[in-house]
Amino acid sequence: MCTVCGCGDSKVEHSHDHDHDHPHDHDHHHDHDHHHDHGHPHHHHDEDLHFGKGIAGVHVPGLSQSRIIQIEQDILGHNKSLAEVNRAWLAERGIFALNLVSSPGSGKTTLLCKSVEDLAGRFPVSVIEGDQQTSNDADRIRATGAPAVQVNTGKGCHLDAHMVATAFGSLKPAEDSVLFIENVGNLVCPAAFDLGEAYKVAILSVTEGEDKPLKYPDMFAAASMMILTKVDLLPYLDFDVAKCIDYARRVNPDIVVLQVSAKTGQGMDEWLAWVTEGRRQAISAKVAALKAKLAAAEAALGQ
Repeated sequence: MCTVCGCGDSKVEHSHDHDHDHPHDHDHHHDHDHHHDHGHPHHHHDEDLHFGKGIAGVHVPGLSQSRIIQIEQDILGHNKSLAEVNRAWLAERGIFALNLVSSPGSGKTTLLCKSVEDLAGRFPVSVIEGDQQTSNDADRIRATGAPAVQVNTGKGCHLDAHMVATAFGSLKPAEDSVLFIENVGNLVCPAAFDLGEAYKVAILSVTEGEDKPLKYPDMFAAASMMILTKVDLLPYLDFDVAKCIDYARRVNPDIVVLQVSAKTGQGMDEWLAWVTEGRRQAISAKVAALKAKLAAAEAALGQ
C-alpha cells in the first residue's frame, strides 16, 4: 500500500503528526510471530519475520496499525470516488477499458503492440501507458498506429483514478472503442487502486515463478483474468503451468486463464475474442442506458 511505498499524497503520507498514539500503545504489537514454539520439532521457520500480521496487514515505521488503516481508507476512499466518475464517463461512451497489471518484464507492452496490430481496422483502440519515467512504451504503441498517452508517475508505483481521468482529456478515446491501460510494473499497489476499468487483467510471464499468485495474492484476487505470456518458451523452462493455474485459482476461483505467445500468435485469437466481446457488451449497455433515459423522458412528458 501507498503508506509503505511512499507514492501517495504527500500531505497524507507525512501527516504522521508523530502520532504514535503515544500513551505507548504503539499498536505495533511486535507481532512478528514471536510465539516461536521453540520446543516444537517441526517449526523450522522461527527466524522468519512477518510484518503483515497486524490488523492493517502492513508495517509502517512510526505509524500505529489504526493510523495506517485510517490513512488507507482516506486514500482509497477518495480514489474510489474518482474511479466511479471514470467508470460512468466510459460507460456513457461505450468504451471497454482494461487495466493491465504485472511485474516489470512480463511482456505487457509486447502483448499490447501485437493486440493493437491485430485489431487494426476492426474498431478504435487507444492506450494509456503508465511508467515511472520515459515515454518508451507509449512510443512503441504509437508506432503501431494507435493513439497513446504516457503517464509518468515519478516515484509513484501505480496509476490512480485521477491520473487516468487526466489522461482521458489528452487521449480523447473514441466512442465504442477499447481502451487498454498499462499500469506501472508492480504486483502490489495497483491491486488496490480502481481506475474505473471494466476488469483488471494480470499478466504473468512463464519466465517468472509459478508461485507468483501465492506471493502476491491481492493482485490475482483483484484480477478477472490471468494471461500467461511467453508460452513459446515453455520447452526451455522449468515452469509448471498446471501448478501456476492451481495457485491462481486458490486465490481467485473464478479467474479466467489464457496462455498466450505474442511471438507465435498462440492464444491471441482467444484473447482478442474476449476483448471484442467485452466491447460489444459495453456498447449494448450504453444503448440500453440511452433507451432507458429516453423512456423516462417520454414518461415525464406524458404526465
